[in-house]
Amino acid sequence: MAKKTTAEKLATIQQGYTLDGPTIELGAAIVDGEVHKEAQVRLPLSMMNRHGLVAGATGTGKTVTLHMMAEQLSTAGVPVFLADIKGDLSGLATAATASEKLTARTASLGQEWSGKAFPVEFLSLGGDGNGVPVRATITSFGPILLSRIMELNDTQESSLQLIFHFADQKKLELIDLKDLRAVIQFLTSDEGKAELEDLGGLSKATAGVILRELVNLEAQGMEKFFGEPEFDTAELLRTAPDGRGVISCLELPTLQTKPMLFSTFLMWLLADLFEDLPEAGDLDKPKLVFFLDEAHLLFTDASKAFLEAITTTVRLIRSKGVGIFFVTQTPKDVPAAVLGQLANRVQHALRAFTPEDAKALKATVSTFPVSDYDLEETLTSAGIGEAVITVMNEKGAPTPVALTKLRAPESVMGPSTDELIRSTIGASSLLPKYGTAVDNISAYEKLTGKGTAPATGDAAPGQPPVPASLDPNAVDADARRIEEEILGRPSSRPLPGSAPEEWPPAPAPADAPAPVPQQGGDGMMGDLAGVLGGALGGGIKSMARSFGTQLGRELLRGVFGTSSRRRR
Repeated sequence: MAKKTTAEKLATIQQGYTLDGPTIELGAAIVDGEVHKEAQVRLPLSMMNRHGLVAGATGTGKTVTLHMMAEQLSTAGVPVFLADIKGDLSGLATAATASEKLTARTASLGQEWSGKAFPVEFLSLGGDGNGVPVRATITSFGPILLSRIMELNDTQESSLQLIFHFADQKKLELIDLKDLRAVIQFLTSDEGKAELEDLGGLSKATAGVILRELVNLEAQGMEKFFGEPEFDTAELLRTAPDGRGVISCLELPTLQTKPMLFSTFLMWLLADLFEDLPEAGDLDKPKLVFFLDEAHLLFTDASKAFLEAITTTVRLIRSKGVGIFFVTQTPKDVPAAVLGQLANRVQHALRAFTPEDAKALKATVSTFPVSDYDLEETLTSAGIGEAVITVMNEKGAPTPVALTKLRAPESVMGPSTDELIRSTIGASSLLPKYGTAVDNISAYEKLTGKGTAPATGDAAPGQPPVPASLDPNAVDADARRIEEEILGRPSSRPLPGSAPEEWPPAPAPADAPAPVPQQGGDGMMGDLAGVLGGALGGGIKSMARSFGTQLGRELLRGVFGTSSRRRR
């Protein structure tokens, strides 16, 4: 076959990227070593819910690519979610300043550049870092995702699903880690023996292993990521008053110490969106574009159930108007079942320093359509801020492969000032809603009687005693024993008699009426306390059964076993 001329190669790219609808402008094609601004490479906005992959070796410009795409999506009125691992993406909130080098680059690309700031919402996992706290309840997180964090095997994961099933049936709300711990303590106690046998398939030994791993999570300080108020993922779909999409930027300062928690929490956000959003079909633009950074962490040592759940979510969530872009080093980091669903590809340079690198390079090249480029050479020689691109056009066909010099962001490529970040967080409409953690009545309180019955195991007058094995002091004592004897570390549990930590009460609105004293336990809270106290007084086992028969229906759980309280 005759070798194509530069003009013929350019014509192929120009024709392939001539699109009718609104687009995300990615940059200008590089053909035969020269940048050609007349050959613009772009991505149809309507195709961004067909998902994508942004890959490349460390330091090749992946983060700047996300930055540039997020700006244009926001301008188009599309909300964006980004995980800010290095802190660089906070610069989206600050307009960039032109320089001689920047002006020369944008001119070579045919880019009309001006410095702009974008509407950014700063979030943080459980308040770990700067941002509005993002928390999930244990019941919403579900057994599959929690098993991932606890690194349980398949048998233990199945057993944890049975424990969640029991809690769902008995209306024992699993809000935080101590709630799940209390339920497992109950099932392994003399009082819960019958319930444990009724579950079937759950041995006391396996329950003990799960309890040990749960205490290990608490010892690592992970309890702050679970609780209430739970973050409503609908907050990610907001637009600013000027019509631009809000960029939700999740800060992850401790990623290196909790990589499994980070990646699994991001999957919870997606799973919750999947369960909440209605079917939307084909849209002119997506409802949300979700950039899932460090994607390889999702799949490392993942269970079969977890991988199947990811694959199902990716396949089906596009019909709900959400686009997912996986960000990682090589396509090999993503399982084939998921990779096959990623229609839009932005591949930065790869390195081939080792035999394993060379193998990854050949595998990457094999995933691209046939092109006019020698992709093995192109991918190893591409410079910073350059990428090999192919996307899905408006007719659902792949565009020609194009080595592209990428556009420059219009906001700061680096962190915003601490003052700006603090002022943005302080002015956030989400802060009053999620800023203060609360500890409502849930499984722990119901099973231990804390707040509804004497906590020492002594019975109230005329009532049977609360089982000593479920006394809160006994629960903490057993947790201390597991930490000290099994995990071999000093316990983080409070000693008997120490004052429990309590959440400060939420401030009352200025115009709220003064509270009316309740006499004799009258009123809603008095009724609630009476119901719980009566149930606890009648014995924990009969209480659990009464909750199952009188109050409840089994919760329908999603593809990851998730179940938001907002959907009950």
